[in-house]
Amino acid sequence: MSEVQRLVGGRTRLSRKNQATIPVAALRDAGMQAGDDLVVEVDGPGRITLKRFADVVAQHAGAGKGDDGPGYLDRPRAEWDERPAAG
Repeated sequence: MSEVQRLVGGRTRLSRKNQATIPVAALRDAGMQAGDDLVVEVDGPGRITLKRFADVVAQHAGAGKGDDGPGYLDRPRAEWDERPAAG
């Protein structure tokens, strides 16, 4: 994305409470809306990236799939059943 395209979204100012209002055009172009959970990444001095949390989760979902053999949770679950009831 060119520098011109990046600046189309607008400009904002950081408040004393470390808050910034994101211009509506930038949110719309990014496909984000009020209420979205965001992940904040620091990309270097003076640069912060916001990513929708659901997108980050989807990107990594299943990354470890197949690392453990079938039934790898059977033993810990059996230990839970063997514990005496609390109370």
